[in-house]
Amino acid sequence: MEIVQTALPGIGLKHEFTTQSGRRIAVVSHRTGRRDVVIYDRSDPDRACEAVQLNDEEADALVELLGAPRIVQRLNALHREIEGLVSVQLPITPGSPYDGRTMGDARIRTRTGASVVAVVRSGQVKASPTPDFSFEAGDIVVVVGDQETTSSVADILTAG
Repeated sequence: MEIVQTALPGIGLKHEFTTQSGRRIAVVSHRTGRRDVVIYDRSDPDRACEAVQLNDEEADALVELLGAPRIVQRLNALHREIEGLVSVQLPITPGSPYDGRTMGDARIRTRTGASVVAVVRSGQVKASPTPDFSFEAGDIVVVVGDQETTSSVADILTAG
């Protein structure tokens, strides 16, 4: 799929693509942080038939809803393609040394070579959490690596 990026002077950036069924969709990212999802008219590709403004929280929610199934699909495809690659789901339990601490504190990639690809909290997926992301009891940490490195991550999250 081709995504076309267009600079909008004084406004921000527009990214647009055409769906398999022929619908043109764009996301306008304003310099102010606002995002608009624009759906164009089928019969007139220059006329927007619907535009929805999203604040940061709404944009994040939409990304999580659309992105979570894709993460699982990509992981499953990687497992089929790369021998020895595993993904595990590790809980942050009450009393874990990382309950209330950040990803950066855990230094998981540095210490093990495994990667945290997502954290599931209350049914919501936080894909690619950053070093300042704070773990909470009840989180499920999705880790990708080999058997040894993912096992090391389990040890870190339970024993510190």
